[in-house]
Amino acid sequence: MAKKRDRQAVSNRRKNQVVSSDQQNIVPDSSSDRRLITIFVLFFIISPAISALVYLKYTSAGEFSGASVFERGLVKTDISYQEILSEHSNVAGNISRNYDYPVLAYITPWNSRGYDMAKKFNSKFTHLSPVWYDLKSHGSHLVLEGRHNADEEWISELRLTGDALILPRVAVEAPPMDLLRKKKLKDKAINLIVTECKEMGYDGIVLESWSRWVAYGILRDPDMRNLALQFIKQLGNALHSELESTKSKQPLQLVYVIGPPHSEVLEEHEFGPKDMESLTGAVDGFSLMTYDYSGAHNPGPNAPVNWIRSTLRLLLGTKDISLVQHKAIKIFLGINFYGNDFSFSGGGGAITGRDYLSLLEKYKPVLQWEGVSSEHFFLYADYNQNKHAVFYPSLKSILIRLEEAQSFGTGISIWEIGQGLDYFFDLL
Repeated sequence: MAKKRDRQAVSNRRKNQVVSSDQQNIVPDSSSDRRLITIFVLFFIISPAISALVYLKYTSAGEFSGASVFERGLVKTDISYQEILSEHSNVAGNISRNYDYPVLAYITPWNSRGYDMAKKFNSKFTHLSPVWYDLKSHGSHLVLEGRHNADEEWISELRLTGDALILPRVAVEAPPMDLLRKKKLKDKAINLIVTECKEMGYDGIVLESWSRWVAYGILRDPDMRNLALQFIKQLGNALHSELESTKSKQPLQLVYVIGPPHSEVLEEHEFGPKDMESLTGAVDGFSLMTYDYSGAHNPGPNAPVNWIRSTLRLLLGTKDISLVQHKAIKIFLGINFYGNDFSFSGGGGAITGRDYLSLLEKYKPVLQWEGVSSEHFFLYADYNQNKHAVFYPSLKSILIRLEEAQSFGTGISIWEIGQGLDYFFDLL
């Protein structure tokens, strides 16, 4: 009660002071006029002018002027859904690169937004890989399907505005038993790929086959594994013997896709440091899929940063990265621009940036930072009251992974640029 009375007394004294001051100011004088003019100028002219200047730093005629996500203070753990919704489409006017390591970006034909992002941020990338081709078996014949996906006008636009190499992805769908054992088929496959690169003016390819061969169960057999490695080497050497059609006249390149180990000890079928060493001379880069750590049956983060570190150390064969810089530079560390929406009752799957923004608008969630994995997530309950956990990249989570790549001396690969938010590209 004493404290309450004290506050009342102070309040009464303040009221008395105000009344007394008002009574004193009833009779005007020149000094009070000057004070009023000064206050008027400060609050009604100077303050609005300063506010306008601050506003104009970020806007022009109601539009964003080009300040980076760093200048706007957006790269942080404490973020809100309102901030993401209001800022995600605002991209820095300066689109120069922030890192000097290679950046490989994937583009998929089923997500046309990726084509636009590749053109808009062309200068951010060193390699662009549209997912266009499949090597398939039709009876006893091999065919390379996918030219109908190729967008030559898009490639021409990219050539005019940037220097990124165009390396379409080729997925090997043909059964490996015959492909790897029969010289005629092997030679045919390589000839199909090299010829397509020459006719279409590509700079090489990204080859994906290891995960398919794992599914066939052939890589546990030492002889078949050796044949698989020989096929990759032969393809790489064949590409290197050709010159790309661009003005640089460099040999055609081969980037090979590899999956991450599933534990701290390599399983027999997994791609490891010995395989990497075997292919070093024939392969120009390794696209490492360090994402999809969690799934519908084990919901959680997409790519925990501690898992990324252990994967790199395991693949490089040492914890002392300084000893293997020549190997690390060939790795494109995988970074996901998609997320996952997991249901606690089971199920769920991948979401794009568009899906993510819709969830933010609908549920207005509280975003949380998970420090161990270095990822943001939020929880919500759908119309059936089923609980969900959503993991989607943030500026902070992406920056941490970009810094990891720099510390290990690797490049990065992004799956895929049509699934991200525009302001992610400020970071690259």
